Amino acid sequence: METIHKIGRRKTAVARVYLKEGKGNITINKREFENYFPTGTLQYKVKQPLTLTDNETTFDISVNVFGGGITGQAEAIRLAISRAMCELNDENRGILKPEGLLTRDPRMVERKKFGQKKARKKFQFSKR
Repeated sequence: METIHKIGRRKTAVARVYLKEGKGNITINKREFENYFPTGTLQYKVKQPLTLTDNETTFDISVNVFGGGITGQAEAIRLAISRAMCELNDENRGILKPEGLLTRDPRMVERKKFGQKKARKKFQFSKR
């Protein structure tokens, strides 16, 4: 089996995932998976597509991720792994699609407008 390369995005985070046969090791930006994502919630998000398709110990995953925050990065990695699982086996699509793991979340930060304090917040108006 050759290496499968997929890209996942969330907000401003971009994750490139390289999937090949192995023992289930995950490295993110040349760091161990547990060191990069210390909380259980983020670890669960990244491993979710592997758990649902019963491939936790089948593949070695190497990830390059940049941009965004830690949660956006975890969700970008999850999308990329889900896409890779679908390329491996078409039956995985039926498992991952109902869970919403193949949908790219389009929500982005709204830009700040001129003459306003933030994107939607206005300066306070006072009568004197």
